[in-house]
Amino acid sequence: MNTTNKTIGWATLVLILTGVSACSRAPQAADAETTRTSVNVVRETIDLSPEARPRIAIGKEATPTAVQAWHVSALLLDEKDLDAARRRAADALKEGRLYENAEAAIPLYLAILKIAPDDRQARTGLVRALSQLVKLGTAALDRSTAGDGDEAALAQATVIASVVQASNWEDEAASDYLERVQRTTSLVRTMQTAEQMLRKGRVNDAVGLFHEVLALDPKNVRAVQGMAAAESAMIRHAELAATNSNFEAAERWLRSAERVREDGVATVADARVRLETIRTIQVVALRDEALRSLAQPTGLREAEQRLTEVERIARPDDPILEQLRERIYLATYYGMFHPGQVFTDALQDGSRGPQMVVVPHGAFQMGSRDNELGARDVEKPQHLVRFDRGFAMALTEVSVAEFRRFVEAKEFRPRATRRGNSVVYDERSGNFVRRSGVDWQSDYAGNPAGPNDPVIHVSVRDAEAYAAWLSEQTGRNYRLPSESEFEYALRAGGSGRYPWGNAGVPPDGSGNFTGGNDVSPSGRSWNHAFVGYGDGYWGPAPVGSFKPNAWGLHDLAGNVSEWVSDCWHSSYRHAPSDGASWFNPGCRSRVVRGGFWAGSPAQTRSAWRLAVDSDMTNAYIGFRVVRGI
Repeated sequence: MNTTNKTIGWATLVLILTGVSACSRAPQAADAETTRTSVNVVRETIDLSPEARPRIAIGKEATPTAVQAWHVSALLLDEKDLDAARRRAADALKEGRLYENAEAAIPLYLAILKIAPDDRQARTGLVRALSQLVKLGTAALDRSTAGDGDEAALAQATVIASVVQASNWEDEAASDYLERVQRTTSLVRTMQTAEQMLRKGRVNDAVGLFHEVLALDPKNVRAVQGMAAAESAMIRHAELAATNSNFEAAERWLRSAERVREDGVATVADARVRLETIRTIQVVALRDEALRSLAQPTGLREAEQRLTEVERIARPDDPILEQLRERIYLATYYGMFHPGQVFTDALQDGSRGPQMVVVPHGAFQMGSRDNELGARDVEKPQHLVRFDRGFAMALTEVSVAEFRRFVEAKEFRPRATRRGNSVVYDERSGNFVRRSGVDWQSDYAGNPAGPNDPVIHVSVRDAEAYAAWLSEQTGRNYRLPSESEFEYALRAGGSGRYPWGNAGVPPDGSGNFTGGNDVSPSGRSWNHAFVGYGDGYWGPAPVGSFKPNAWGLHDLAGNVSEWVSDCWHSSYRHAPSDGASWFNPGCRSRVVRGGFWAGSPAQTRSAWRLAVDSDMTNAYIGFRVVRGI
């Protein structure tokens, strides 16, 4: 209901409550020579809109308020009627008929006092009637201010105020009641105006009016709710401004929201966190655009443009901003590495990050050939991917010890830790099952992992958080590899069905695969395995336990599968050809690449890929990082 309709509704209610009584007689002029008196009971219809307020003031300096004008009508008495009038008045008072018509208690007592001003019984009766009436009015006012407010009750209270005022009753209770009616009426009108302003989007104006209400009635429920609604509206404006990359306007809205209500600090703080998330998403997206541009021979100018955008929206101390500036600086003036070079970056505590090797630039055919044995449609079409710049990739998967440094430094709680379970290999059944109490500190069976074991039971977001921490620690751009980077590094210049070529059996010592010679602790063997191959491990082996490939990288083809940065796409149609991550904001299904210790031979192929939910954790997925150069 809008404000105008509320006003009309109130006026209608007053008309119903105070319409002229059908039993009243028409007013007659008083004869100066008669002892009879005429006291009128007339209720005039008053327009309650702010533009047409009746001029009835309450208190010496009170603002006129919209109450019904009331006076007695067409009641003719003379001295011989007084006894009967007293009895009728007493009966009316006893029955609770106080003011509704000429035969109600108050009009009768007023008529008696008009003839006999010193009549003690009439005066006592009038005081009792007015006291009772004030109690009724007070109860109506209480209803009108409770919860969302009772407009009919407020209309009743205003009519009662008019009766009390017309009776000229000089009493503290009456004075307090009249002042409260005026205050409540003013509050209601102010509230209606404030709510109308809020609906029209004039949030700041609405807040000012809500403040006026609360200054007079600190516990006014509607005003408190209105303040919360205004605060929410300001936060929505801030979020919209942030979505449009106008973070200055967003901050102005949040500062306004902070001033709305004292107990809204936490709400605004939460909103500021959301805005910072929006800012971070935009900064990261612009950074990634810049990095993709830098992979192009002529992309430097575009990367600099993205940097300008980041400088406009990022906070001055944002590490991503500094990383991007340095990245563009390095790309502009010189290359720092050569293919095959192994290096580490220093962390802030003086220790070293993971060992990285520079992967040479070049091109390869990504995906499966049409005639490849075991190939699937999700691995096609085979397409050319070109890397115009090299990149650095970690020699091994991230180990438990390396991940522990991150967890302890950031006080980070990975997904499986927060959830309280993960998927492990069950030796008794030979299946993968979910088990409580398992997280990144556990091995494939749920037992404590060794420090050099590859970290597993981590989600892709855990992996990205680790990479982001490395970026903070080193000032370099660490991240998960793209899918094309992973396959490019796994093939290491080859083009065969398997990373080692087309032969059906891996070379001795080349990796941790499902070998026909492998045996579990209870004597199990694999149903689908490389016949005649054995690596000595049933679960994952410590990182770097097997020979590296031609580019110096360990365990890309086996040990554990690894998260990459791409979202899942069911084919390579329209896939990037520059080696960049194929990412859609908000995607849930991510890509896992590389064979693992329990995978079939078909899952060890160079082109094999798998879609996995981004929150999944289990005993056979880990990750490694790459770094731009």
